[in-house]
Parts: sequence; C-alpha cells; structure tokens
Amino acid sequence: MDANVVLFDMDGVLVDSEQYWHAFEDDWVFAEAIESGDPAHEEITGMSFREIYEYLDEQYGATVSKDEFIAAYHENAEDLYGENVVLMDGAEALFSDLRTAGKKAAIVSSAPQAWISTVRERFDLGPLDLVLSADDIDKPGKPEPHIYEHAAAELGVAAEDCIVVEDSVNGIEAAARSGAYTIAYRVDHNAELDLSLADEIVDGPEELRAALLGEN
Repeated sequence: MDANVVLFDMDGVLVDSEQYWHAFEDDWVFAEAIESGDPAHEEITGMSFREIYEYLDEQYGATVSKDEFIAAYHENAEDLYGENVVLMDGAEALFSDLRTAGKKAAIVSSAPQAWISTVRERFDLGPLDLVLSADDIDKPGKPEPHIYEHAAAELGVAAEDCIVVEDSVNGIEAAARSGAYTIAYRVDHNAELDLSLADEIVDGPEELRAALLGEN
C-alpha cells in the first residue's frame, strides 16, 4: 500500500454523524416520509439525500415532495454538523502527519459542500488537497464508483493509486469498484455490517492511523 493520496469519507469517518442521521431516519424519514415498508439504514447510508429520495420513492413510495424532503435534510443538518457531531479522535494530528509524510489528503463525500464547510470550519480541518461533494459531479453517486474516479482525476492520479477510507456498505462498494485500495473504518454504528468488500478493515482511529502511516 504505497499510495500517496488518501481520500476520506466524511460522515461516519471524520465525524460521528451517522448515529444522528440514523435517528433522523427512524424518527421522520422511515416513519413519515415513506408509504410503507421497513428500510434498513445501510440501504441509503452513503447516498446523497437527493438520491435517497429517489431510491425510497421507487422502493417504498414517498409521502412528501422532493423539495420537502430536501428541506428537512438541510434543517436537520444545521444542528447535526453545527453542534452535535464530534471529530474523529486524533484527526488533526493524522492530517498533519500525512502532509509531513508527503501524502495528499482529501474529503470525498456525498454531503453537500455547505455541510462539509460547516465541519471544516468548526473543527479547523485542513488544509486539504481536494474537497469533493457528490453534488459537484453529474454522475450517479455511491455505490457507483464515479466520485472516487473523479477525485483521483482531480488530483492527477489513477484511482488505483489512492487509498479510500469509508464506513458504509455503499461507500466501500464505490471505492472498491473504482480500483482504490479501500480501508473500511469500523466503529459502533457499522459494527454489524458486512464490510468485506474492503481490502482492509480497521477498528477505530488508532488502527486507521497505523494503517495510513505504516505505524505498528
């Protein structure tokens, strides 16, 4: 694993947002915004919220308009990213040490740029070599590989020369399909999921740091 470009997913990796998004899905999305059915969180985790709407409408039937759905996500995101989430332990040191080691670091996320900016400003996360949102490319999002292929191209390398850190089933599939070396970041919210498509699974921030910096 000699790649010098590391692409980080944001939700569930850099910040512990998935627990809050899961609560929002249980309380409103799955309870009120669909006609019937019992979706699993992993069906939609990693997708952009626009694609979540289209997926749920097709599979379960939507009870709200797309505009109402998007507005609810934006409203929930304000407190979620502005007040509730916490940063991965050691993230600032990890990014600094990656730079010292001559590696490029990027955030590649299904979240809109505004949500990513809130996280970066709140935690002073940077500098970064690229910040890419699924909104920035006109192609299907995760689990399709396009976002990681696009990020690699923006950084002037092949996807096969990148390391991707992901936590969701959809995100891991997207990274693996792009050809990137894929590290599954396992914490509480995804402890029971099948992450086996990844090349490597790490448990928590210390193991992630060791994997990325070659520390034992």
